[in-house]
Amino acid sequence: MATIFNEGTHTHAYRKLGAHPGGPQDPAGTVFAVWAPNAEEVAVIGDFNGWQPGATPLRSRGSSGIWEGFVPQLSQGALYKYALHPRGRSDWLEKADPYGFAAEVRPRSASVVWDLNRYEWNDAAWLAERAARQAFDAPISVYEVHLGSWKRVPETNEFLGYRDLAHQLAEYCQQMGYTHLELMPITEHPFDGSWGYQSLGYYAPTSRFGTPDDFKYFVDTLHQSGIGVLVDWVPGHFPYDPHGLAMFDGTALYEHSDPRQAWHPDWGTKIFNYGRHEVRSFLISNALFWLEEYHLDGLRVDAVASMLYLDYARREGEWVPNEYGGRENLEAIDFLRRMNEVVHTECPGVLTIAEESTSWPMVSRPPYMGGLGFSLKWNMGWMNDTLGYISEDPVHRRWHHNELSFSLLYAFHENFVLPLSHDEVVHGKGSLLSKVPGSPWQQFATLRLLFGYMWGHPGKKLLFMGCDFGQGDEWSEAKSLDWHLLQYPFQSGLQRWMTDLNRLYRAEPALHQVDFDWPGFEWLEVHDNENSVFAFLRRGHDPDNPVVVVSNFTPVPRHAYRLGVPRGGHWRELLNSDAEMYGGSNLGNGGLVWATDEQWGNHAHCLEVTLPPLGVLLLKPA
Repeated sequence: MATIFNEGTHTHAYRKLGAHPGGPQDPAGTVFAVWAPNAEEVAVIGDFNGWQPGATPLRSRGSSGIWEGFVPQLSQGALYKYALHPRGRSDWLEKADPYGFAAEVRPRSASVVWDLNRYEWNDAAWLAERAARQAFDAPISVYEVHLGSWKRVPETNEFLGYRDLAHQLAEYCQQMGYTHLELMPITEHPFDGSWGYQSLGYYAPTSRFGTPDDFKYFVDTLHQSGIGVLVDWVPGHFPYDPHGLAMFDGTALYEHSDPRQAWHPDWGTKIFNYGRHEVRSFLISNALFWLEEYHLDGLRVDAVASMLYLDYARREGEWVPNEYGGRENLEAIDFLRRMNEVVHTECPGVLTIAEESTSWPMVSRPPYMGGLGFSLKWNMGWMNDTLGYISEDPVHRRWHHNELSFSLLYAFHENFVLPLSHDEVVHGKGSLLSKVPGSPWQQFATLRLLFGYMWGHPGKKLLFMGCDFGQGDEWSEAKSLDWHLLQYPFQSGLQRWMTDLNRLYRAEPALHQVDFDWPGFEWLEVHDNENSVFAFLRRGHDPDNPVVVVSNFTPVPRHAYRLGVPRGGHWRELLNSDAEMYGGSNLGNGGLVWATDEQWGNHAHCLEVTLPPLGVLLLKPA
């Protein structure tokens, strides 16, 4: 084990390092192992030995830098840390286990001995179908959630546990028609306000909501309900809390020693040393850990851009060029490619998703083609342009028409996810609803229009919690969503619209089967900036079964609006966002429209439709 760990090729280092209950001579004891190559002495301390460094010393495995030992009569639930005596110093450091499988509830910081093999899974049926459910031609509609603020105990504002959340979220996702749940980071972290993005316990689900077995129950329950579970994974940086990874054995072990490479100026955190072999073993093993031990269906990798560029958020002189004088982080690039290769080899059918905000090429292309190897990439350009467009007063949108059409110039360069995530509703940005000008009626009509346009646009979908019913306030991690708003017609109408939109998205192959190539999309109207109308055709594997999506981004109804279509005869109005049951004015086409045999645009047939104000229609041949 030590050789491949030190070579950076160990993909399951957590099976040896950390605390493992059940020794060969004494099943009631625990085996400990930790990597600390620059320590002079290492011991395991805990509630079992009075936290005394001299009581339970570990022995060195020579040049590997690994220290190990066995503690008899010590089993699940025991609290522990490592005491490390750095070379040339008189003091001892007390550190949580980098490979610890469980942790105390913050602000306490000890690791907890835990047996990962005790839980009995019941999701075999889901796992057998997962590859098909997550294929590129499958519908993927993701509900992004922060577990600590989705719902709380109303009387006390305390957290709900993993098991209660499991059933409530499974029911909600089924009701709303989402295919996947994406969790903001659930790895153990000291500060609630980091939302989990400043993680220390990379191998421990946060104890805020329960035990590791409780989190397995959470995933198991979602799977048995037909819902995939993705999690945010943060290999880009970690905080410097004294019990964590920073200066672990008295030296820069997991991070760089040069502050120009070790310190992240935006977040005040440490940056992993991706060129160090043992760090690569730590991180790649961690990716597999969550996928294999917790049956997770994919990892959304946070802040990839900050990993790719050496000068990210840095001024001149604050960064170190690579060996060729460039700004690309060659070690991070190699790490990401290797991580994706290992994940897709060891866990076929899972997804890796990059939050990458630049124009780095081929993020979602295989490493053998020169890509980074991710399955999907968040389309941050689409998000910024679309939110910028809807924030304009409708009378001015004619001057911003290309902000919506621009996305199709690059829509198929990557395998994109369209994200409206938590990042767009925090830090003074307001809620999605508050971004939209106009009266409450216009605001909710525009949100229905936005989501209908988004669900029709090529790319998989992601929506943050609360957006699907029109949360009015900016999101706060310190309290529950405002579920009481569903008593009001606009909010309940928006939620009903999202339910029907997800249902249609999953039912119509044209809306999801060909998301990443031109055969799945065709503009029908892209130049009508005067009326702020966009219309396009979506096709699946069967090109003769298309869906038309037509959007009117002004509050002015458009009567007898003409569109060229490939089929004559009746076209059925599948959904109309202006229907009364969604909170609209009930202007539409009575459910059916006739396409004449008149040439219009590039097609031999012509539809005349009524476009409702701030509305979107989805139609298909009857």
